[in-house]
Amino acid sequence: MHPSRFVSSFLAPNNALGFGVVDFVELILLGLLTTLMHLRARLERFARLLARRTTLCFLIAAGLPIALRLALLPHHPVPSPDVYDEFGHLFVADTLRHFRLANPPHALHQFFETFFVLQEPTYSSIYPLGQGLVLALGWTLFGLPWAGVVLSVAAFCALCYWMLLGWTTRTWALVGALLTVIEFGPLSEWMNSYWGGAVSAMAGCLVFGALPRLRERARMRDAALLGAGLGIQLLTRPYEFIPLVLSVAAFFALLIFRERTSWRRLARAAPVALLAVLPAVALTLLQNKQVTGSWTTLPYFVSQYQYGVPTTLTIQPNPVPHLPLTREQEMDYRAQRSYHGEGPETLAKFFARLEYRIRYYRFFFLPPLYLAMGIFLVTIRKWTFAWMAGTLALFALGSNLFPYLYPRYIAAVACLFVLASVTGLRKLSNSHIRSSAAGHYATLLILFVCVAGFCLWYGAHLFEDHDLPDSIERYETWDAINHGNPAARIFVNRELARLPGKLLVFVRYWPNHIFRDEWVYNAADIDGARVVWARDLGTAENEKLRRYYLNRAVWLLEPDAQPPKLSRYDATTATFRDVQ
Repeated sequence: MHPSRFVSSFLAPNNALGFGVVDFVELILLGLLTTLMHLRARLERFARLLARRTTLCFLIAAGLPIALRLALLPHHPVPSPDVYDEFGHLFVADTLRHFRLANPPHALHQFFETFFVLQEPTYSSIYPLGQGLVLALGWTLFGLPWAGVVLSVAAFCALCYWMLLGWTTRTWALVGALLTVIEFGPLSEWMNSYWGGAVSAMAGCLVFGALPRLRERARMRDAALLGAGLGIQLLTRPYEFIPLVLSVAAFFALLIFRERTSWRRLARAAPVALLAVLPAVALTLLQNKQVTGSWTTLPYFVSQYQYGVPTTLTIQPNPVPHLPLTREQEMDYRAQRSYHGEGPETLAKFFARLEYRIRYYRFFFLPPLYLAMGIFLVTIRKWTFAWMAGTLALFALGSNLFPYLYPRYIAAVACLFVLASVTGLRKLSNSHIRSSAAGHYATLLILFVCVAGFCLWYGAHLFEDHDLPDSIERYETWDAINHGNPAARIFVNRELARLPGKLLVFVRYWPNHIFRDEWVYNAADIDGARVVWARDLGTAENEKLRRYYLNRAVWLLEPDAQPPKLSRYDATTATFRDVQ
């Protein structure tokens, strides 16, 4: 019997006790906690012995997220891209696989207009190279761009362990590595999408891991790693490169102020760090020149000039008109209006936006770690930890100037959130109440809840069928595995794969189409692709593209139908554009 079906057989109303999911979860947690208390001494001894073998711990931190995610493939296969950001980064990867940074504009580019892709002066993505390089690497080595995503998450988890070794003890670095795998590993949004996060997080690990090592000994290797981290951030998140540089400058300024002799060591390391950044600077300038024709103009700015500033948030005062707003919906609506409304930026709007975005930082913490973060903030004594808190505030305030926020925007400080959690847990573990090790037991309890919560959701996905997930998914609040899996897009791609030969697919949107649900995404080499996606511009205009692709079978996709309708293209059928 399938394990999930075995568990489902015990759920109400199938069992005599009438137990529901929560009842069994509580019993399981109680059993695991009892077992933990009996095995506590052995587990702590094993952790200390394992922590001494740093190379092994590094390999475990890298291999564990890969193994755990691959084990989920039977129920959660390779993710399908669905959001325009994902297609934009995949377009960068495809362009790089053709050994170029930009593509020549298409003669009939009006049919291929889409989000975050320039058609003139070149046919190129507006995104920088960082995420695309990783996707291209996985695409080339394993035939799947998602392989690059998996490798980047594994590298981030391993580098976060390396970073923690520079700030804390080996045992606590191992604990932090485990928390990193739980938070950002197989169930994370960064592992199950193509829009990035882990690459910028890798950059942060290199930077924040090199700083304490340069403080102790200004070795050239650590200076090179610092420069490499800054370079990766520049290639991935150019805007967030600025607060990262400011954070590094603040660290060195405070270090020189407190240890006046350290400037000599840092002066020897500075040229090495600068040299390590230069390749990223050169690649950025070269991409600018190839895509926009100017060394100093980013593709993103050309997109803003041509298409305007994109907006991803549509304020919906009442999604169900005949039902009254709930209190939460009303508060959310007012919060959005407070900083997305028209008018100039004001201080009140700035702080309203900051208050609203607190919810997004949930991505970087498991709920039990809120306590650890609070302990860290209220017990700051060392200047290094005060600098770290200032860095987190700097990124929060800097990102607040942008119209919207996603966790990947501030991924560079993900390792600092882990370090803050570990530092808070360490302080709690060392606290005593009337000579009793109450803080130590509280720390073990927090770690136990983190691990148990992860095991619960991972197990639900690992042994997934149609019964058990329906019972517990409504309680799921943090993991993102295949949550937005685009069933319609997967269905259409599967149908197209069954058709022989090369295809031209006109995409016809209905009048009530949601503009963000875009379907026109093409390969870097449009003419060489098996499937060419084109906008339906009306019968007369469409005929131009049909004559251009005489050797392709022509199909029509209506994605707003339920389910999406794929049919042979009939030039005699009027389009919505024609009737208008």
